[in-house]
Amino acid sequence: MFLSTLKKEKTTLPTAETALPGRAEPIPTAREHFVNGRPLAPPYPDHLKEVMLGMGCFWGAERLLWQTPGVYVTVAGYSGGITPNPTYEETCTGLTGHTEVVRVVYDPQQVSLEQLLAIFFEAHDPTQGMRQGNDIGTTYRSAIYLEDEDDLELAERVRDRFQSALKQSGRADLITTEIAKAGAFYPAEDYHQQYLAKNPAGYCGLRGTGVSCPIG
Repeated sequence: MFLSTLKKEKTTLPTAETALPGRAEPIPTAREHFVNGRPLAPPYPDHLKEVMLGMGCFWGAERLLWQTPGVYVTVAGYSGGITPNPTYEETCTGLTGHTEVVRVVYDPQQVSLEQLLAIFFEAHDPTQGMRQGNDIGTTYRSAIYLEDEDDLELAERVRDRFQSALKQSGRADLITTEIAKAGAFYPAEDYHQQYLAKNPAGYCGLRGTGVSCPIG
């Protein structure tokens, strides 16, 4: 079956049996950040930390995050799925299991994980399940992927605080953000990297709820 014949607005995650096979070799992508010139691929300086954030379409999310003071480098990519080294077209079928994420490499002395998570929750609507606005499918689900167990617990606490803030604002919707141990990250194709720096008038789907996320 050709990819062009597959329904692109998948809202159900695939299983290991139904996921696309992918490939052993990474897909080609950029080597350096278009905005700050730093290497996109690790290794990164030892004092830095990482988090992967899925907020719908990664174009606007990445711009928001590279503009955040204390962020060293950002990389658009795919995570949370099954298919190794997927292409953008493959992820759009919903048959890889990935969501669009931004790998955020940051200096914890300049910006805390808690601050980054507050930006994350405020900048999109984390209650929408397998979508963000008109962008529908598993690739647009809200997600936080972290390596450290303490960081995962912090993410859950920040989520719970934001849930309370939503309730206090009169919204009954439950947060659907996936919070999980970080797995494989696959950088997106060159043209996706820092897309809105290359195309300033390009599409940005970020839409928050207007509710502030309490931290500290």
